[in-house]
Amino acid sequence: MGRFLRRLKKRLEGSQKDKFEEEKPPAARKDIRMISGCEDAQTSADVSNVGSFSLPDPHGRAGGACTSTLLKILYKDEQRPSTDYSFTEVLSLMRGILDDKGFSQIPQLTSLNPIDVEATFDLVPESATGTRRSVMIGINYVGHSPGELRGCQNDVMNMKKYIMDVHGFDEDNIVLLMDDGENTEPTRDNIIEAYKKIISESESGDAVFLHYSGHGTKLRDDDWGEEDDGYDEALVPLDYQDNGMIRDDDLYKILIEDLPEGVHLVSLMDCCHSGTILDLPYIFKGDGQQEKMELDEGIDLEGFLGKIGASVSGLFG
Repeated sequence: MGRFLRRLKKRLEGSQKDKFEEEKPPAARKDIRMISGCEDAQTSADVSNVGSFSLPDPHGRAGGACTSTLLKILYKDEQRPSTDYSFTEVLSLMRGILDDKGFSQIPQLTSLNPIDVEATFDLVPESATGTRRSVMIGINYVGHSPGELRGCQNDVMNMKKYIMDVHGFDEDNIVLLMDDGENTEPTRDNIIEAYKKIISESESGDAVFLHYSGHGTKLRDDDWGEEDDGYDEALVPLDYQDNGMIRDDDLYKILIEDLPEGVHLVSLMDCCHSGTILDLPYIFKGDGQQEKMELDEGIDLEGFLGKIGASVSGLFG
């Protein structure tokens, strides 16, 4: 943990943390959450047989471990569970299933604001009464060797069925990007364009669900000192070899900074090194070690405060 973060965490304990929450600017109060399949340092598995997860399988027999596990809990045999689960229970169940399948990755929840993790898990809260929109990206990297995946397109199709059946998303408001020869290709420009479009179209009261299943990676931080570990997390588009990656800084600008107030956004990232790819300051890991959301020790909060225009000195005054 860096010196700045140690000082900040000490200052934010108890009433100081409450004061920080009360005084932070509107840009830091947006309703943004992310579910990721693993920590930044971990890789996310590609499951060879989703049948063992009791999932619908419209396009084959492979799926991502994070997506498949989440759907086993929330949509097993294409049915909603008979009981509501809390955020804690969902992540704990995910970790248990992954462990049983031999995967070491730890699912986690990050957020722009602290969440009561004992509250009922939801992708779309009751307060989101407007239009429900989604961008869903599945990249199998067909023809790439090495690097070809098998389950990412399946992830998209399975999750699409879930959000339509359970959460009432209209197919006309779901944008698919997949390297299947039928849908829009998930190139860097196309992904960025789809993200910008869904954000620009959304209004207060709307719900946005973003799903990415593909490769993730880490790149040397090109803004020196912004990342605690010296690396940016990044998505790997289909044309990464020619046009590069989509860094976490790009995602923050497009998805968080430009998100209209009053829009509920949930992102599901089923890829390697995805733990803090949206640079959200609060974290809850499904490893059984946390009882509540905490400030992420691995995120550069000084950089974060600079992004939202908050005064660092004001927190130490």
